[in-house]
Amino acid sequence: MSNQNPVFIPGPTNIPDRLLNAMHQQTMDHRSPSFVEMLKPVLSDCKRVFGTETGEVIIFPSTGTGGWEATICNTLSPGDKVLIARYGMFSHRWIDLCQRHGLDVQIIECPWGSGAPSDKFEEVLSQDTNHEIKAVLATHNETATGVKSDIKGVRGAMDTAKHPAMLFVDCVSSLGSMPFDMDAWGVDAAISGSQKGFMLTTGLAILAVSQKALAAMETAKLPRTFFDFKDMMAANNSGGFPYTPPLQLIYGLRESLAMLLEEGLDNVFDRHHRMAEGVRQAVAAWGLKLCANSPDLYSDSVSAIYVPEGFDSNQLTAHAFDTYGVSFGIGLGEMNTKAFRIGHLGSLTDVMVLSGLATIEMAMADLNYPITLGTGVAAAQEYFRKTAPKKSV
Repeated sequence: MSNQNPVFIPGPTNIPDRLLNAMHQQTMDHRSPSFVEMLKPVLSDCKRVFGTETGEVIIFPSTGTGGWEATICNTLSPGDKVLIARYGMFSHRWIDLCQRHGLDVQIIECPWGSGAPSDKFEEVLSQDTNHEIKAVLATHNETATGVKSDIKGVRGAMDTAKHPAMLFVDCVSSLGSMPFDMDAWGVDAAISGSQKGFMLTTGLAILAVSQKALAAMETAKLPRTFFDFKDMMAANNSGGFPYTPPLQLIYGLRESLAMLLEEGLDNVFDRHHRMAEGVRQAVAAWGLKLCANSPDLYSDSVSAIYVPEGFDSNQLTAHAFDTYGVSFGIGLGEMNTKAFRIGHLGSLTDVMVLSGLATIEMAMADLNYPITLGTGVAAAQEYFRKTAPKKSV
């Protein structure tokens, strides 16, 4: 019975029945006109979610990690220098991927709980007078720490330094949950996946790529075959794929986009902010602390929460699952044993969030955490009551 409970991990997220039904399709000929009719609107509607009119959407059967790899392999050459800050597990993993591909990675070390350091980026780029740095890499939403970075500010730092580097952004756990404005922010490659804001199973790397990044393909010398932008774009232009596509996931993505656009992207973002703020109200009532260092960094898709001194966050999440059949995010990297995570993105309502808060409260009480049972739920209830959207008659 436990599989009837929603998950509160920051992805993969809960899959609405509407999307499950949309993916429950018999196979089709992916070289037929029917596939062409399905694919083109999907690519076009994705551009609206990324906030781009000039970029190209490229979809690979993969994950966000595959999207990282596709981005660097199509735009960079061995030995190229890239600039990235390490402030969480996923920026750390992107660094590792770049190093394995033979790139010269210049790393700015930052405390976990902080965001992308625009001021430090500007300082480094201003000193790079020969423009050796080819790309700046930033994680929009650091899933390990619940931190949202100011990507517009990063682009502003690059512009102030008058540096021509490309800007690559990991928006895996933010796209479709928080505002993302690729064109206005000057992003050259935005990388996402199907399993978070799009509410689908894992299996698609969904990218938006600027014309500047596409032009960089002409000189990029890192090898690519499966992840070749040119091959994919050429096939997409004729309505197909260069290899067999994941048909059922594309059916699902079509329906996911329909759901997001029917709700209205601004309404989607407002809903995520409201769910997140309800969680934050609960955390404050428990007397616990978020990993994010300041309110301007608070993520609307995941909250990472420190446990009190002397407690093990992994024991807490294990107890919640073993006893109540509900999954919460474990602490990753430097947060291991120190923090747990509540994912509040994708297909969620205030009622579902309250069930998650009640469950983790019970688990904390079972393990003798210094909390009073019911305080977090009551705080979230008060917030949700006061902010409940008015229903049109």
